[in-house]
Amino acid sequence: MKFEYKNILVAIDGSDASEKAFKKSVEIVKRNNAHLIIAHVIDFRSFAYAESYDGTLSEQAEEYAKDLIDSYVENAKEVGITDISRCIEYGSPKVKIAKDIAETFHADLIICGATGMNAVERFLIGSVSESITRHASCDVLVVR
Repeated sequence: MKFEYKNILVAIDGSDASEKAFKKSVEIVKRNNAHLIIAHVIDFRSFAYAESYDGTLSEQAEEYAKDLIDSYVENAKEVGITDISRCIEYGSPKVKIAKDIAETFHADLIICGATGMNAVERFLIGSVSESITRHASCDVLVVR
């Protein structure tokens, strides 16, 4: 019996590591003829206090997320992937990716980079990829 993934979620944040994760996800999606979910979580904690001084930060973060996902969707389409969903959420990437987004899209595989953009948080409380691995109810591939 051959096992195939049906719904593959790739978490992107604009880092080199997430770029590598995306490239790996494209390979796996094509091999499995799967649905690709491209997700970005806007971590509101990074600008929550500054937002009271500059009300445009959340708008800028959302615009960045849309542009980022659009570029990945175009890359996926260029290599022949057509079954693609986009997902932008606000919250903690550690919780949103492993729990909310994966469950919403019935992901059977989550792909993420080994390191993301926030080195200070990783040092203090652990990486997003570590948290995803610990809390996801499906398979997780951490790309180095």
